[in-house]
Amino acid sequence: MRMIRSRTAANLSGGSTKDTSIAAESPPSGDRTGSAVSAWARWPVLAIAATAAGILGVVSGRSGYFGDELYFLAAGRHLDWSYADQPPLVPLLARLMDTLFPDSVTAVRLPATLATALSIVVASLIARELGGGRRAQVLAAASYAVSWGVLVTANTLNTAVIDSFIWTLLTWLLVRWVRTRQDRLLLVAGLLTAVSVQVKDLVAVFWIILIGAVLAVGPREMLRRPMLWVGGVVTVVTSLPNLWWQVGHGSPQLTMSQIVSAEQDVTGGRLTFLPFELLFAGLPIGIVLLVYGTVRLLRSADLAPYRFLGWTFVGVSVVFWVSNGRWSYVLGLFGLVMGAAIVELERQPTTRWWRALRSWPCYVLAALIPVLIMQPFGSRDTPWTHGWLGITSAVAQAYQTLPATQRRNAVIVSDTYTQASALDQFGPAYGLPKAHSPNRGYWYFGPPPDNAGPTVYIGLNSTTISRYFGNVRKVGAVDIPGGMRGINLGVSIWICTDQKVPWSAIWPTVRDFNIADRTLPFPSYRPVSK
Repeated sequence: MRMIRSRTAANLSGGSTKDTSIAAESPPSGDRTGSAVSAWARWPVLAIAATAAGILGVVSGRSGYFGDELYFLAAGRHLDWSYADQPPLVPLLARLMDTLFPDSVTAVRLPATLATALSIVVASLIARELGGGRRAQVLAAASYAVSWGVLVTANTLNTAVIDSFIWTLLTWLLVRWVRTRQDRLLLVAGLLTAVSVQVKDLVAVFWIILIGAVLAVGPREMLRRPMLWVGGVVTVVTSLPNLWWQVGHGSPQLTMSQIVSAEQDVTGGRLTFLPFELLFAGLPIGIVLLVYGTVRLLRSADLAPYRFLGWTFVGVSVVFWVSNGRWSYVLGLFGLVMGAAIVELERQPTTRWWRALRSWPCYVLAALIPVLIMQPFGSRDTPWTHGWLGITSAVAQAYQTLPATQRRNAVIVSDTYTQASALDQFGPAYGLPKAHSPNRGYWYFGPPPDNAGPTVYIGLNSTTISRYFGNVRKVGAVDIPGGMRGINLGVSIWICTDQKVPWSAIWPTVRDFNIADRTLPFPSYRPVSK
């Protein structure tokens, strides 16, 4: 180990500093730049990550399941190579956690909590690779930890939190490769990409833009490294089962991308993409760091070797803006951009505004705002969580009105995938049979059997189902105050008898990608039957 000179600070508030000698990591044998990095600020960074994980663990245990989490659990009980709305990894995680810790909301959200904590650690390592000392590493970890986007997505198990963690790891490996030229890092990046495509397919956009940026501004040497392409081959091979499933089922994920675009229009679409991207970087710290970090990655002489990553961030943001995607798609690049901003600011003479921005009260405020926003969701009594039990209870009452001889063959069909997911999760405790739904990915779990008896149908209205039955009568309703229309508000329950055609004939005609209110202008879709 050799010694380098670095400025250190006692805390985040920008207190007095002094020159001191700290241990530096010696350049590995493959290092062609001759540079070294500062010692990792292990304990303060781990303390920040542990604090964030602890807070998320407490919050996650206070609220009930969200609709998509229930769907992941249901999909996990129908394991497949892919699904209509996503690859298989997150449902597999949900099933694993529910198997190890049955009916535990906290356990289901544990992968999200761990992914967030590890992302905070990796954010500090990115700053370290970019030349940041102890203080810069701690600030990078703290800035990422109080990012609104990180805190909001980490509150539940979802594809965004897992995918953003993998993207954060990818950027760290690429930044480290630039410094060390260790090709095994490119191989690991390829293996991580193979995992990422089992969460979301969006990482393909990342690599397409990145390769274009490397061709434009370098380092083109990266594209001549065999290990990069070996990782690419692994990604393609491991993606084949997912792609085969999609092609064989009419490529429903392409339709889901249209649905997501239509849903984004509800919140402003392309007009709000950039404001949301900035806002969810965090107030006030994140916005400043995201803007400044982008500019410095594109213009700084000190960060010139990493310029291709700056253009990657810009390019990925533009692609998702043009395609009317979600701001959360770029969350995995926040750690890179924030780290670059902090390292550049720490290289400059200290200014009053930067001392104020990096002070601990500012970080507390940045973290407190999203925590307060999430408070309404931190209770089992909210319409978004408690409503699932309300639906299940109402359906159970309707089901019990059937004579015992009819209940044996009765089936349950719901209007939306979230309702079916809730009924499959909580229904067994009420003696309910398996639920079915023609909505989104649930359609692929299959129709009720052809020898089914009466149907208990849950939805906004009976228009979709009534033409297949000779007798349809309303027996109940679900109206959770403050709920979502079509999910747990304005929902009716019908008993349907005198079925005219078997379910195997009905199912191909009722497939629906819409959610909640059927008047929403979502694209229509007719599936390709198996």
